[in-house]
Amino acid sequence: MAGYAGLAALLLTVIVCVAAAQLVSRSTAVDSKALLSLPFLSGSMPHEHALSRFHARWYPMTLVFLAFDVEMLFMYPWVEVVATVGLSAVVEMFIFLGVLLIAVVWAWREGAFRWV
Repeated sequence: MAGYAGLAALLLTVIVCVAAAQLVSRSTAVDSKALLSLPFLSGSMPHEHALSRFHARWYPMTLVFLAFDVEMLFMYPWVEVVATVGLSAVVEMFIFLGVLLIAVVWAWREGAFRWV
């Protein structure tokens, strides 16, 4: 029975954390009504609620941006490795860039970058 004390403590901790998250969510919820006052220093009426969702067409572009952003994270240390490894590091980087280019061409052909 003593072996289950840790499991019971973990379960109790999870229940308390979930209940606390629910209470915080309910106490800090944003009203769904539109804003009634002008934004500070803007001078124009808001067209939509401040917490409105983004259109789904932005997500593929965001994923492509993140892919190329992570690619740059790999290219900075690659510059240091090329001096010691040589030609094989250059070939590996061009293979990596080729895979990314194939993914972009595929996304383009699938219509992921159409805005309308």
